[in-house]
Parts: sequence; structure tokens; C-alpha cells
Amino acid sequence: MMISARSASLPPQTDSTARPWSAVLGGIKLTAGAGCLKRLGEEARALEAGDVLLVTDPGLVRAGHAERAREAIAGAGLRVSLFDEVRENPSTDDVERTVAAARAAGARILVALGGGSAMDCAKGANFVFSNGGKMSDYWGYGKAAAPMLPMIAVPTTCGTGSDAQSYALISQAEGRRKMACGDPKALFRAVVMDPELTVSASRRVRSVSGIDAIAHAVESLVTRRGTPESMALSERAYRLLNGAFEHILDADPRIEPLGRMQLGAHLAGAAIERSMLGAAHAAANPLTARQGIAHGEAVALMLPHVVRFNSGVAEKVYTRLDPGGSEALAARLEDLRQLGGLATCLQECSVPRDTLGSLATLASQEWTGEFNPRPVGEQDFLELYERAYS
Repeated sequence: MMISARSASLPPQTDSTARPWSAVLGGIKLTAGAGCLKRLGEEARALEAGDVLLVTDPGLVRAGHAERAREAIAGAGLRVSLFDEVRENPSTDDVERTVAAARAAGARILVALGGGSAMDCAKGANFVFSNGGKMSDYWGYGKAAAPMLPMIAVPTTCGTGSDAQSYALISQAEGRRKMACGDPKALFRAVVMDPELTVSASRRVRSVSGIDAIAHAVESLVTRRGTPESMALSERAYRLLNGAFEHILDADPRIEPLGRMQLGAHLAGAAIERSMLGAAHAAANPLTARQGIAHGEAVALMLPHVVRFNSGVAEKVYTRLDPGGSEALAARLEDLRQLGGLATCLQECSVPRDTLGSLATLASQEWTGEFNPRPVGEQDFLELYERAYS
């Protein structure tokens, strides 16, 4: 089964986990289905590039996933080195450590095993390793002059969509602002989506990452840059994610909904690549950077309010996700947030009320707000934070 890089034709839902399958979407080869991690070595060897650096975090080493990935790569006759020091919300310091590991390994391929942090760290390191300089040199888009190493993503959560995007989100070690560094060369060549890897994630991780993926589908649907292709991807992603989310919260979740979440997250990420995000992510980023609220939880707090804020200009589009329009969709998002056991207001997260003004200033400087269907400024963000406060 093959998917055109320019078409929004998508694999049928029943193919998402029943058995391993392959497809191509937007120039990325997807391999998905239970047990498909065994194919990682084949995908790496197909790139014909050389030694591999496996980029991951200590938790995935403890879970045994890193060793399984290493064995799959080595089994294909490739030499593989391990960098397992990725931290959540990677900073420029994390990128520098990854670059040093890639140089020491003589890496010619990067494999990112993990959630968005591992993928962002690998992409960020690739910019600096392949083109020199420092991470801030690539803040923006299209600033990588030299070719970059081929990369493979192996997502272990149900959520970020980073495996479908050409941007690395890297925090400044000092200023704490997130830098979006993008380039067509930073797209993964292949993505291996094995839902068995997500079983070991905690319920909270599945909840936070799953809500984030749902937010990607909802926000990318209505942006100013949306196209018929991106909207088809967003809508299909939402159908997969909305139908599977509550089933992945079980203590012993079934593989099928986990696989549907992985596929939905990738499709939502592909929609972002074509259309970008909006005000909910712009409001969420300062909550993460300044208040330490997990990204997915911060998005879950803000998204229902943003959907209602956008209703005057996006009502018809929101009915593609819910026939009841913006109010019904916002209520569903609040229900999903509650099912996931996430905070329902900023006050629950101990956000001081007197910081809302400064948070609004920061949110107004976030670039994703530029793509929101309704213009949004500092005063609008303050009102959104006030609505979300209690």
C-alpha cells in the first residue's frame, strides 16, 4: 500500500495495527503495526549511509526498548552507538551533548527513539553536526545550507507528531524560550511506528501525549495556512484519535487503539507541517516554560477556550469534527481532558493569578499565534488565561 506524497489519501483504519504495513506520505516512508520494530534495521540499511547513533532517554533504556532497537539495527549489519541522555523539552545544552556523541560515533545515520524530546534533540543535533555553528543559527526556516544526515524516527508515545515535521523545537539554555528550527532537510526519511513500544508508558504519559495529538488535529484544521490536503489530514487524524483516546487509558491497553493513536498523531503532525498551529499552542508554551506545566496538559487547559474564541470565524470548519460545532467540540475536549485525569484550570496548577499578564505578553510573541484563524493579541491572550484560570 502506497500513499502519494501530494495526496491526502490515507490507509484504511483497519490497516493501522492488524499487521505491519508500509506506505509513503509526504516523502516519509511509514512502517506501522505491532512488532514492526524488527524492521528498523532494514530501514536503516536502506539508507546506505553507514554507522548509526541511536538517540533516546534513560527511561527507554530501562524499559528495554533501546536494546531492542539496537539489536534490530545491529542485526542488519550496521554498527550502532547509543546516546541515552535526552531530557524532556531539550535545550541547546542537550543538543550539544548529542552532537558530541554523533561526532564520537562517526555517525552517518541518526535514529530517534522516544517521544518528541528525542526527535527534537536528534533533529537539532543534525543541524549543528551537519552544518556547524550553534542551534540559534537555525532559528527560523531553511537555514541549513549543507546536506543533513538521514534520520529515522521510532515513536514510543501516542502523541507529538514530531516524526512528521521538519522543525526541531529547542529551548534556549539561558532564556528558556523555545526556538523553532526548521528545514526541509530535517524531515525524517522513515518512521517506524510499533504500538507495542507505547504499552510501557504510564497512563499519564499516554494521556498528556494523546491530548497533545488531538490538539494538533483540532488546531491544524482551522489555521490561516490550511489547504484541502492539510484539512483532510487533520480530520482523519481527529477521527482516529478521538475514537481511540479513552481506550489507551486502560491499565492494560489493547494494541489496536494504541496503534490508531500513533497513526493519528503522525497524520496530525503531517497536517501541522502543511498548515501550522494556532493560539492554544501559543498560550501553552509560556505555561510550560515559566510554570513547569507539561506541554500536553497546558494545551489541554487552553484549547477549549481557544475553540470558543475562534467560533465566530471557524464555526463551519469545526463542524467537520463535530456536527454540534464549536461548543460541542469544546465540551468534548473538556470531557477528554477529564478522562485523562488532567488539570481543569490554571488555578489547579498553582499558577499565580498575578502572572497572567506577563504570560499573555509572552504568548503574544509566540509565532504559532500568527496562524490562528482569528487574530489574537496580548489582550486576547490575557482574556483566554482568565477564562482558563478557575
